[in-house]
Amino acid sequence: MENNRKEQERAELHRTIWNMANDLRGSVDGWDFKQYVLGMLFYRYISENITAYINAGEWEAGNTEFDYAKLSDEEAEQAREDLVKTKGFFILPSELFENVRARAKDDENLNETLEQIFSNIEASAQGTESEDNFKGLFDDIDVNSNKLGNTVVKRNEKLVKLMNSVGEMKLGDYKDNTIDAFGDAYEFLMGMYASNAGKSGGEYYTPQEVSELLTHLTLVGKTEVNKVYDPACGSGSLLLKFAKILGKENVRQGFFGQEINITTYNLCRINMFLHDIDYDKFDIALGDTLTDPQHWDDEPFEAIVSNPPYSIKWKGDNDPILINDPRFSPAGVLAPKSKADLAFIMHSLSWLATNGTAAIVCFPGVMYRGGAEKKIRQYLIDNNYIDCIIQLPDNLFYGTSIATCIMVLKKSKSENSTLFID
Repeated sequence: MENNRKEQERAELHRTIWNMANDLRGSVDGWDFKQYVLGMLFYRYISENITAYINAGEWEAGNTEFDYAKLSDEEAEQAREDLVKTKGFFILPSELFENVRARAKDDENLNETLEQIFSNIEASAQGTESEDNFKGLFDDIDVNSNKLGNTVVKRNEKLVKLMNSVGEMKLGDYKDNTIDAFGDAYEFLMGMYASNAGKSGGEYYTPQEVSELLTHLTLVGKTEVNKVYDPACGSGSLLLKFAKILGKENVRQGFFGQEINITTYNLCRINMFLHDIDYDKFDIALGDTLTDPQHWDDEPFEAIVSNPPYSIKWKGDNDPILINDPRFSPAGVLAPKSKADLAFIMHSLSWLATNGTAAIVCFPGVMYRGGAEKKIRQYLIDNNYIDCIIQLPDNLFYGTSIATCIMVLKKSKSENSTLFID
């Protein structure tokens, strides 16, 4: 019964998003449009999240008529400090999604209104522990972009339409929803655009089935882990699979990742919030993991999953410092400049806990190419770090038809053999 309801809710949500996309796309290129929808979805989500949180507290105290959305900004202001501590951010009642949406069609400065609100939400976290998680989050929702229309009036018409479409999405009260509706809407949109845009979308989208397999591979025999890490985390879908499969409370210290593309990095942080991961339970960093890793001082990770970019260029031995980097030096040689694949493998191995498991999607070339790559493979085998290699079928990934494989790494294997699965 429950499952049936789940599927109905999901199908309805997907239908709504699909119609909205077709309705609004027109002038905005699919990939850019995704950012507007996700940004607005995120704005609605954190508005409802903070409202529900405050209301629940008041109702428990017996004040059942209370509704934060109807409070005056002055009265609400008194709660700012507490809310920033617990939630990581603050939104005034007049700036909540539902209230702005109600006034939107009569607001001829809607673009400015939204820009100001987005900047206020970010500013509410400034100077606090959650600052890094909110900084620049709304940067990709350019409400003054010509892509929305070439006059303010046209842009605002689009924004009203966008707010209404997102407002009409049946996301229910996210606490008693059978599906993680916000997160699900996000994933559906990503999948929709990835298949449309192919690789030109600027990111490799990992299909659900593959992310589930990676998650299960790292969790064999475990019901909880200290934390999970992805060195090339994209929009965070691999990390979030752990919340789905293990339950987020069983990822004790949370979700860690690094991403080089700023737009994708913003989407990843938004994605954490949409999946109800609190600000103190995720740490997503911006930058090049291979040359500027951001989680150097953290304790090693029990679970690492990744689908790093295939055969990209990197500094390699052009940078004299890298061969002494403790992540790469054990193999005695660096991955070639034209193919960074095994650098990602060495980086992940280096940050893996003794009792941990890493599952990484690899380009097949890393299995048979000679030269430096052969030496790194030799190092991995001699030290008994490779648990198994799983060959995946071709045409699994958007934008590439090659058959990839998964490398599973462990630091304390009980036997000396490597399993191969076709």
